[in-house]
Amino acid sequence: MRVVMLACSRVSGSSGIEDISGQLYHTGACLDTPKARVLSAVMPDPLLRTEQLSRWFGSLLAVDRVDLTVHAGELRSIIGPNGAGKTTFFRLISGEMAPSTGRVWFKGRDITGLPQHAVARLGITKSYQITNVFPHLTVHENVRVAAQGWRQSFNFWSRADRLAAAADRAHELLTTVGLSAKAALLAAHLSHGEKRHLEIGIALASNPELLLLDEPTAGMSPEETDETMRLIRELTAGRTVILVEHKMKLVMRISDRITVLHQGQVIADGSPAEIRANERVQQTYLGAVR
Repeated sequence: MRVVMLACSRVSGSSGIEDISGQLYHTGACLDTPKARVLSAVMPDPLLRTEQLSRWFGSLLAVDRVDLTVHAGELRSIIGPNGAGKTTFFRLISGEMAPSTGRVWFKGRDITGLPQHAVARLGITKSYQITNVFPHLTVHENVRVAAQGWRQSFNFWSRADRLAAAADRAHELLTTVGLSAKAALLAAHLSHGEKRHLEIGIALASNPELLLLDEPTAGMSPEETDETMRLIRELTAGRTVILVEHKMKLVMRISDRITVLHQGQVIADGSPAEIRANERVQQTYLGAVR
């Protein structure tokens, strides 16, 4: 537990933050965030925290010293122009890719550099921009396989029809994502929006505490987008969601807080109203997507 006093913390006797290679990086001045507010209440420890997180690809700096704090139960959206580093940042959090420098903390534990399967076991699950389902399995089988893998890891000899708990869990998740009526249908026969909902159901099979959704409404019709927005909002009951999305109407309606990336750096962080009023965000991003 800690008392949040300032928007940018200072470590007494230190001029920077040490990265995973032992090098010291200067923190520098605060980025363009909403003005600091003095809070008297004691805030809970964050569920997720990154410190000076960076990733290079040769000479290209895709993620540049990103500091992010997300609390349990929060719906956080990350926005920014194409190439801003949003998807790379997700990959660093989920363990899909190791950072060049910086650290990732989850529930107070340093998970920097852990492989993706280990991060998933700790409670972080990620969906992808491109839909990943088994088209020749039924909708129910898609989710049951995911639930079975989570409950029966490396138990290759159990009969599928004996895994009642996994089947029950799959039915429950299909109800959650609105696909219970299509459980017996082959996944290949679902609409694009329904496949995205199925993918969310698969992601939920591991019962994650933190769900990372990378452009979940990409390619959807307005009606499908509205339905997905409702589902995402419901998913925050009992879990934390971080969302990468380009549809500003959706982001502004469902987010608790929004973080804006530009050229790999955080240029703003705040409530939807604060982000909408931020002049730098308007110049670099919102003006371009209107």
